[in-house]
Amino acid sequence: MKQNLPLFFIVIFAGIILTSCDKTVVFDKYRAIPETGWHKDSLVVFNIPVEDTLQNHNLLINIRNETSYNYSNIWLFVEILQPNGEMLKDTFEIALANPSGEWLGEGIGGLKTRETIFRRNVKLPVSGKYTVKIQHGMRQDVLKGIHDVGFRIEKIN
Repeated sequence: MKQNLPLFFIVIFAGIILTSCDKTVVFDKYRAIPETGWHKDSLVVFNIPVEDTLQNHNLLINIRNETSYNYSNIWLFVEILQPNGEMLKDTFEIALANPSGEWLGEGIGGLKTRETIFRRNVKLPVSGKYTVKIQHGMRQDVLKGIHDVGFRIEKIN
């Protein structure tokens, strides 16, 4: 058994390296929400440098919630500011649990990550810095149980 241990670690390490080299990912970041909660006036902001204006992309919003979160969904207000000053504003709902109360995200224990496509097959028409602002649109002033908010851009092959 001890002779196979180094081989086991090499296989695991190679698997991690191969799965982490995803060529379709252009941007993928998370912002932590304070333990005290996500205040309705607090914005989660992502600054995204874009060079490729010819490639089509999918835009994804990721929510990492605790299983103590009191709701089965979350409403978000999303603004995307292009380098040329044009702005897209939208309201977006993400279902975090099905009607029976089962969490939809991936993860074990008390933390689930839900990845949802916000926009499909989008061209980013201007090169430069895009600013994405995400604000929760729930009725509570301070939303508890949301751990992180992420934004991801993937190339479409």
